[in-house]
Amino acid sequence: MRITPIAYFRSPFVSKFGIPRQSGIIDTLEGDVVFCPPYDNADAVRGLDGFTHVWIIWGFSENLRAENEHTSSSVSLTVRPPRFGGNERIGVFASRSPFRPNGLGLSCVRLKSIVDGRLTVYGADLMDGTPIYDIKPYVPYADCMTDATGGYTDKKKWRLLDVIFPKHLQTTLSESDVKTIISALQQDPRPHYHNDETRIYGMQYGNKDIRFRVEGNTVEIVEVKE
Repeated sequence: MRITPIAYFRSPFVSKFGIPRQSGIIDTLEGDVVFCPPYDNADAVRGLDGFTHVWIIWGFSENLRAENEHTSSSVSLTVRPPRFGGNERIGVFASRSPFRPNGLGLSCVRLKSIVDGRLTVYGADLMDGTPIYDIKPYVPYADCMTDATGGYTDKKKWRLLDVIFPKHLQTTLSESDVKTIISALQQDPRPHYHNDETRIYGMQYGNKDIRFRVEGNTVEIVEVKE
């Protein structure tokens, strides 16, 4: 089956580093679904404004391994999820790893508005430019399973870091941007094997380069560069 994008995502996260690990965990993060012709027509989303949430089916476009998985001689059947600190392996289909046989992602996001062939949403875990292949409404009576369990995710809670963001570094950012950046850094965007307290990391957010270091359980933002 050949699929083509019906839209592309616009986000302040212009690289993979710092993107939320799951949808919905940063509810202040705003982004836009921009439809391609002929779907940039009000008829394509008629009735969608009555829903609070939508499902987005999208592609890991920056993950070359996912794109080439079927032609690779070393298909990965297991992955190391960050929730385990990269120290344990589980089956790829028991994870939400981006290294998937067909490189497809699924995200539930909150719908803010629909204007001129564009959906504005909150809480997406997509980087800027991500191709979107389909959109479906979130239907509570069918999609909300009140008796669901979360397997190992119920047992291994994600440890949030403390974030120090000096006021003088916030002057060029909106209040919403500050909250979103803090929330992203609380999730610890570093690779699981990084533990160098002297290293300065950079996270791209819009036209800003957020420079920070991590010591113990604390993130300190040291510079915001244009």
